[in-house]
Amino acid sequence: MARVVGFVGAGRMGEPMVVRLVRGGHRVVVYARRPEVRERVRAAGAEVANSVAEMAAVSDVVIVCVFSDDQLVEVLGGPRGVLATGRKDCVVVSHTTGAVSTVRGLAATHSDGPVLLDGPVSGSAQDIAAGELTVLLGGPASSVALARPVLESYAGTIVTTGELGSALRVKLVNNALFAASAQLVATAAEIGRKMGIADDDLLRALLVCSGRSYAMESIQRIGGPSGFERVAAPFLRKDVAACLAATTDNGIELGQLAAVIHDGPLDLG
Repeated sequence: MARVVGFVGAGRMGEPMVVRLVRGGHRVVVYARRPEVRERVRAAGAEVANSVAEMAAVSDVVIVCVFSDDQLVEVLGGPRGVLATGRKDCVVVSHTTGAVSTVRGLAATHSDGPVLLDGPVSGSAQDIAAGELTVLLGGPASSVALARPVLESYAGTIVTTGELGSALRVKLVNNALFAASAQLVATAAEIGRKMGIADDDLLRALLVCSGRSYAMESIQRIGGPSGFERVAAPFLRKDVAACLAATTDNGIELGQLAAVIHDGPLDLG
């Protein structure tokens, strides 16, 4: 069933989500500050709201795809945020990878408002465009069921993980493992260079051998370790920091994962 979907965060990942939502038959209402983004999403078939509150007031499901916890609090919190101005039966999905305490705190301070789900994602803008993104989803089962058909516009896999915050915990562990895997690939490329093998030649060969991995595919697709560090490292650094904060708060050590992440050739610290 088509829904009215509000959307905030139509950036590198969010804009292709908007396109897929429109193509999926949903009425999509986007709040964006930048004029060029507003024009692009309007051209794609979405409506443009003048404020977060205007967007939230008409939405069945609100999707937020912003970079940081601070941005998430700005959009969801406060008297004019989504959780204060959205309908009581609205479901809000946060795609932001950040602290569990942030989403739980927002939900606790707006307990009579829309239901908040944590929905961190795994994949790229290309995966979104192909409808093959992975979404982890935490929160009440009834709200997850309402959000699922909307998210299926761009997600090929949706994994429910339990209570609010559980999806973020899974994503943070995943990102620590991915960061460590990327460091191992970059280390292997260094060894290959010392043996006279160009990065591209090595990675193309390893991708059809037993040492292949998703991290290797990502690094090869972006253009090798240097391209990966330039494009992906800013996001991985944020996610690694969030994982370290979460585990430290719970008295958990990352052990060998932390050692590999911090000692490898990529700047992920």
